[in-house]
Amino acid sequence: MSPTLSLIFMYVLFLCCLSPCAADLCNWTGSGLAREAEANSRTVQQVRLRCTEGSVEWVYPGQALRVVLEPNLSSARHTTVCIKPFRSFNGASVYIERAGELDLLMTDGGRPEQVFCFPADGPQKPAIFLLANPQRDISQRAVGFRYELLGNRTTAPNLGQSVLQASCRPCNDTELLLAICSSDFVVRGSIRSVSHNAERQTSLVEVSEGRVYRQRSGVFERHTGTIGVPGSSSSWHGHIHTLLQCHVKPGGGEFLFTGTEHFGEAWLGCAPRYKDFMSLYQSAWAARQNPCEFPLD
Repeated sequence: MSPTLSLIFMYVLFLCCLSPCAADLCNWTGSGLAREAEANSRTVQQVRLRCTEGSVEWVYPGQALRVVLEPNLSSARHTTVCIKPFRSFNGASVYIERAGELDLLMTDGGRPEQVFCFPADGPQKPAIFLLANPQRDISQRAVGFRYELLGNRTTAPNLGQSVLQASCRPCNDTELLLAICSSDFVVRGSIRSVSHNAERQTSLVEVSEGRVYRQRSGVFERHTGTIGVPGSSSSWHGHIHTLLQCHVKPGGGEFLFTGTEHFGEAWLGCAPRYKDFMSLYQSAWAARQNPCEFPLD
């Protein structure tokens, strides 16, 4: 770590007690203008958040902001923190505070909407440190990000400096049966199209004519049929992200898509053909080895 960052960290430790903490359950929005106007402006503003996911928005950033993530579910084990900067992020650099040091995560002007993940399995609560950049014109300055705390069994997309890597290998029978029980989404449908993003190193799978068995958020939406058109009915539609290195291609037939959701995006886990999964599940159900129930239709 450079001498400059060492001085920054010592500065934080010394001055944090001078700045009152702001806290709410999940989200925080504040301005650096009020802090700059105070007689003693050489303070670090502190924020403590109590949820496993939420957002931070800091308009007109001034001096520094320290965000400590302290979820109320103290019994839960969270080993990874992921943040996704807003598209309009401008005016500060982001550091991760761990083991008594500050590690640079993202500089001002970096790639917006890129996901950054870092380990959070140490004895200290994970903290994110934002250092405002000195600028004369602050009219267009605003920094913000969404955050998620992930557990041991959660996989994160391998974007930017992610510490976890999604797997491209096919799931075995045990993983398939467990996927319908523990995944954030379970969707039956067909692949309508696949597009690729070389910059993000990801592929986007468009799923249509589907049925949603479970989803954590509104990633998949119901499209209603056209009134007066024979045979027109409502169906589910959505998009699923995966790694470019997985070489996903359009294929005919129905699939059962499972996976995790991060920052409002669905990420692919296991995706067997629907008829193959049903054959596996029916055999497990007959032998009373199914870990959870799934509709037989």
